[in-house]
Amino acid sequence: MSTTEPVGAIAPPPVDRSSLLWRRVAAVVGSIVVAGGFAWLMHAGALPVVPSGESFAAMAWWTVPAYCAIWLAVLLLRGMRWYWLLQPIHPVSMRRVLTASFVGYGALILLPFRMGELVRGAMIHDKGKVSIWAATGSAGAERVLDGLYLSIVLFTALRLAHPLSPLPDHIGALPIPTALVQTATYSALAVFALAFVAIGVFYRWRVWARRTTERVVGLVSPRLATWLADKVEHVTQGLGFLPETRYTGPFLAITTLYWLVNAAGIWLLCLGCGIHAMTLAQSAAVMGVLALGILVPNAPGFFGSFQLSVYAGLAMYHPASIVMREGSAVVFTMYAVQIGVSLAAALFAFIVSRRDHAEEQVS
Repeated sequence: MSTTEPVGAIAPPPVDRSSLLWRRVAAVVGSIVVAGGFAWLMHAGALPVVPSGESFAAMAWWTVPAYCAIWLAVLLLRGMRWYWLLQPIHPVSMRRVLTASFVGYGALILLPFRMGELVRGAMIHDKGKVSIWAATGSAGAERVLDGLYLSIVLFTALRLAHPLSPLPDHIGALPIPTALVQTATYSALAVFALAFVAIGVFYRWRVWARRTTERVVGLVSPRLATWLADKVEHVTQGLGFLPETRYTGPFLAITTLYWLVNAAGIWLLCLGCGIHAMTLAQSAAVMGVLALGILVPNAPGFFGSFQLSVYAGLAMYHPASIVMREGSAVVFTMYAVQIGVSLAAALFAFIVSRRDHAEEQVS
């Protein structure tokens, strides 16, 4: 018997590496299929991924550096919010929160089917202080709150902005009515509202909620019921900040600023690319459509869903001639800047985190 293993200790179950490998292979293959499907859809709809040179004819020189700076500010604000969700669990420095957030955003781009969501929790994990489940739960709570907040912003933007009348019954050459965007918005608002109510019930009456979930969902599948109850309960652990105004206030304030800066960046980008009739409300609507479009698991880099979502948002407010010309420059620049700046920030944060870890080991 090993001298380091306590008597009576139960060995952890062996890891099925073959099964794990096949799941990863399936995820990669699935993401390739999804990316290929979106590429075909974009081609069928005559929606350019890489626009022609004439699409950039009206583009101002300051557009790209200005949007790079704005997107970096968006990432910074997005990461700062998580700091206030983690404080009730255990105090974590802002530096560590930002480095973990930036690396997590990069992983979210590189890994398929939003598998990068787990990276932030793993990086912020601190044995005996912040568990992986608690950190991941706080990130999950952030996602639900973000979805609810975003749906309200998008709903308001759609009411304030003035769409084309009648709304186009196509996006590019795709026979997809743009009116579906509004329907999807109202559906998303209902889904996130229900999700917020669910985690609120779990937070307030955890034992009763878990027992009820296992009984009701257990009628269909006991295994699914246990899995669902575990997931929701982990998310509720990240809601410890809600009763505390010293945490809730900064979180909501930064969240509001985060979405305003994001929408302002899209508005400025559209102006810089030559869409001078763009309004801030319309930009907020495009932002909301994009955020909902890339919310579901998809291909690495959000390829396809990103472009199609922005095209769909622009098509609600501008004629096809503008969407397919200046709009294609907006789509390309927005995608290139967001992916490029996010990956550069992730690389920088990864280097910083490795250096910090090495310094901790020495000390």
